[in-house]
Amino acid sequence: MKRLLFLLMSFLLITALPAQTNKKIKQLESKRSVLQKEISKKESLLKTTKKDVGSQLRSLNTLTGQIEDRKRYIKVIEGDVQSIDQEVTSLSQQLRNLELDLLDKKRKYASSVQYLYKNKTIEEKLMFIFSAKSLSETYRRLRYVREYATYQRIQGQEILKRQAQIGTKKNEVEQVKVAKVNLLSQGEQEKKRLEEQEQQKKVMVSDLQKKQKGLQSEIAKHRREANQLNAQIDRLINIEIEKARKRAEERARKEAAAAEARRKAEAAAEARRKAEAAEEARRRAASESKSERTEKSSRVAKAEKPEKVEKVETREREKVAPAPVFSMDSSDRQLSDNFERNRGSLPSPITGPHLIVSHYGQYAVEGLRNVKLDNKGIDIQGQPGALARSIFNGEVAVVFQVNGLMNVIIRHGSYISVYCNLSSASVSKGQKVSTRQTIGRVYSDPSDGDRTILHFQLRKETSKLNPEAWISR
Repeated sequence: MKRLLFLLMSFLLITALPAQTNKKIKQLESKRSVLQKEISKKESLLKTTKKDVGSQLRSLNTLTGQIEDRKRYIKVIEGDVQSIDQEVTSLSQQLRNLELDLLDKKRKYASSVQYLYKNKTIEEKLMFIFSAKSLSETYRRLRYVREYATYQRIQGQEILKRQAQIGTKKNEVEQVKVAKVNLLSQGEQEKKRLEEQEQQKKVMVSDLQKKQKGLQSEIAKHRREANQLNAQIDRLINIEIEKARKRAEERARKEAAAAEARRKAEAAAEARRKAEAAEEARRRAASESKSERTEKSSRVAKAEKPEKVEKVETREREKVAPAPVFSMDSSDRQLSDNFERNRGSLPSPITGPHLIVSHYGQYAVEGLRNVKLDNKGIDIQGQPGALARSIFNGEVAVVFQVNGLMNVIIRHGSYISVYCNLSSASVSKGQKVSTRQTIGRVYSDPSDGDRTILHFQLRKETSKLNPEAWISR
């Protein structure tokens, strides 16, 4: 029965040991699988066959975004290879420790077997026990014989267990090595695909270089449209900020008026109390002698002088009281703080597979001479039917239209997010929105293969921010 229990425990140990390593490998594979599926879906975004300059430039931006994504994926693979190398090193060290422990246990077991061989007969054991000089020594020798037999049995069981562990650990090492080989092969495939995409990009760039005049015209057109949109956004944001400032001033004015009303009420109550006290004193004085009334009147006059001086000082302090200062209310301040704490982990403003095809700020297009882009936000390309969604809790400040397309501005305390190029908006001004709530549908251009691009901006009041630093990738 004990041997059966030991074999069962050994079997459970054998099956449980590789689970931890296999789990780590599966986690890495699962993460890569998700990234690989996203890349495959994003590759379908580059499907336009139009040859005009505008379409080719947008296709170049899309392809550049795909190349950046694939480079990040290759870095993930390289990081996973390093993790697997570390795992192989750790498992190999564990295997060596188990083998050394097994050798030690075998040596001890061999020593005990030799001892038993020399004292193997029952008679010899009985002679060893009964040759004791006292009853207590006889008991100790009997216990020693029993414990030595138990020790030998445990040593044998430990040897079997270590052998099972060594076999399992060897299997783990082999599994991890196989995973590494497969991963290296996958990395080579991704690098080959990257080379193909970079060659495709070179062809696009070469074709666009031949159309320099049309390219400059297209960029100028894009710049005019962007300037028109940004001017409208700036104007509306300034209006929103001015409204917020006036609301803060109105709150401060009302609070100051309420404080003044309370002060006047308290002063009136104090005046009534003093008037009642003076009337009471006058009635009491009516029954007193004229000299006593004169003396008391003098004391009352002296007592009232400090009060007059106090009133004068109060009026002087009121004259120099500071003007109310503009500030956010507590709810806006808390919302701003929460927004800041989520820097780098805010959700994407578009649903489904997507690519950043135009980055924030001024930058030159690689391979094209005298082609510089200036983006106040980022352009994100998604699949047809993609929806725009709020990146954080907030309130819709403005919904406006430019060139037939809808645009939404959402305030998150002192932070402002802007969603442009929507075919329709599903929110209205003043509406409260939550994180990831849909706010509209991104426009798909039927004249350009249903290319679907969301222009997204992020600001702190009037200061422009790079959205890529705030959104999780």
